Amino acid sequence: MNEHDERWPEERFRQLRQQADPDIDKVVAEYLEAQPAGKGALDLLKSVVAELGAAKREARAPSGEPPASEIFDAIDFAKDLPDWGDDTELLARGQAVFADYGLYQSAALFFACLPMAYAEVSSAKVLAGVSNLATHSLTRRVAETGQMLVDVMGLKAADGLRPGSPGHTTAIGLRILHSFVRALVEEKYADRWDTERYGPPVNQELLLATLFDFSVVTWEAMETMGVVLTDEERAANLYTWSVFGHLMGVEVCGDGPLTLADVEPVSARLGRMLEPSDEGRRLMAMLLREMEAFMPLGWRKMPRSLVHWIFQNASHGADRVPGLLGVPRPAWWFTAGFAVARSAHRQKWLASPVGGVIRWLVRKAGRHIVIAMIDRHSDGQAAFRIPDELARAWRIKQSAPAVKTRAIRRTVRKTLRAPAQGRKGPR
Repeated sequence: MNEHDERWPEERFRQLRQQADPDIDKVVAEYLEAQPAGKGALDLLKSVVAELGAAKREARAPSGEPPASEIFDAIDFAKDLPDWGDDTELLARGQAVFADYGLYQSAALFFACLPMAYAEVSSAKVLAGVSNLATHSLTRRVAETGQMLVDVMGLKAADGLRPGSPGHTTAIGLRILHSFVRALVEEKYADRWDTERYGPPVNQELLLATLFDFSVVTWEAMETMGVVLTDEERAANLYTWSVFGHLMGVEVCGDGPLTLADVEPVSARLGRMLEPSDEGRRLMAMLLREMEAFMPLGWRKMPRSLVHWIFQNASHGADRVPGLLGVPRPAWWFTAGFAVARSAHRQKWLASPVGGVIRWLVRKAGRHIVIAMIDRHSDGQAAFRIPDELARAWRIKQSAPAVKTRAIRRTVRKTLRAPAQGRKGPR
């Protein structure tokens, strides 16, 4: 057993599973107690969701307005970057990984990161239950996750996590929301939540797993797509996510960043969290339905096919994820293409052209995903936005005429697909 295995014994993960975020939970408890009688955690959670949306809009385009929520002022202890997290060059390099490979990471988010989250039972229960209560839209929660990725990593700038920035506001806001979620579960589901098995909602083990989903799982998915990051890029990206984790209250990022040496022992432990659940299957079905509606004609089964492909040879039990979530069979043409891709690895003369086609397919799928989020969730209190810099780089038009034209195309696709789906039924 090496020093990193010793740092991550099984007992530590049991402790992390039973640990919440006592500092912020104390602040939120005091905030709840000070509210007028009759206002429960759910009402306040909805208010904070709205206030967080306003705070993020203010962070993107400062207007001089006062802070969106008084609770933001109550957590000064969490607002500053850690002493070890002020390496502006490393932060910029970590964020550049997204700016340089954003469409691949968009595909990885929806076809790797989210399925991993849905295959972790306590995560699925919170996402399917509490998020739906608070926003009445599971797909809205998906868009908010995509927006978080853009806010934290969306630009080649070192100040994206500094106080007042969208990334910083997102981290602090998520930490507050997670505490409200714990309070809401205690208020409404205390008799149905198995704390001994799952720990408190959004516990430290789950937060660590989420951090790995956005970093390590994403790298592995990108590698399957044909994009291999260097060790320097991975280290910088993990450093940036560690700073975000510190702001978000991830205990293991309290004293220093995660490193590449932590990846293998932590991944091995987190793989044991993957289990089937009704909530996970329902979330996965809704995600696929959302994504498939935005795929061009002939591409409807691309999302499910990508999920199967990405997890085909995944390590630490992650290859079971499509089965755990009941992902329908991939398209026959995609299965055939995957077989050709595997063969190409053994034939050097085929590797380059086949790899190019695969990367083109992934970029196209990633672009349609981002367009889906813009068109479906571009209004409301938590509107999905991407910086103009990224929109130009990814060739995504965000004007009203472009959105209207895409809406017409979706209507045509839905009309054409409806008869065939009615004859075949769900598959």
